[in-house]
Amino acid sequence: MGLSFGEHSQGTIADTQQVRSGCVDPSAYEARFTRAALRSEEHTGRPIVMEGYAATFNTLSGDLGGWRERIRPGAFTRAIREGQDVRHLLNHDRSLVLGRTRVGTLKLAEDATGLRFRTELPAVTYAADLAVLVGRGDVDESSFRFFCRDESWTREPDPETRALIAVRELRDVDLLDVSTVTYPAYPGTSTGLTEERMRL
Repeated sequence: MGLSFGEHSQGTIADTQQVRSGCVDPSAYEARFTRAALRSEEHTGRPIVMEGYAATFNTLSGDLGGWRERIRPGAFTRAIREGQDVRHLLNHDRSLVLGRTRVGTLKLAEDATGLRFRTELPAVTYAADLAVLVGRGDVDESSFRFFCRDESWTREPDPETRALIAVRELRDVDLLDVSTVTYPAYPGTSTGLTEERMRL
């Protein structure tokens, strides 16, 4: 992943205070996985649409190696405004493309919950197989892959142990892809299948 808390001057982080901003290595891409809720509906000849959240705001991740992470509202605003060319992939596999912003088959938006996506699935075998897995509930999670452009670090009580932990806050990122995945890192994301069109 190219990021470990040991690289961020662990001994100098003040309790419950922001200590730095910027990104240690903005050239290294990272991936975050989030738990999602998938749903499936019978389709009637219209394109099957997958929709949900690839990331949720203000939610602490699991343990990422001695530190946790949350995404701040607005972290995706610039990337969406700039029209970055983002793919929707299956398990971050570049050969399994489900949609793409550049051609309009993937649409992204920020709302109060997080990074929302809508994808018209292609008429290919792996997308049809995915629709079956989503319909059964076997796959119900989402993820996104990114380059960090701005971050900050704090120390705060761990919600489980109450011990002080380092927390990284993502404030601005470049998006590479969103992905439907098997395992998440953040709770609260969602993705699902529907016949009905979602207006972003």
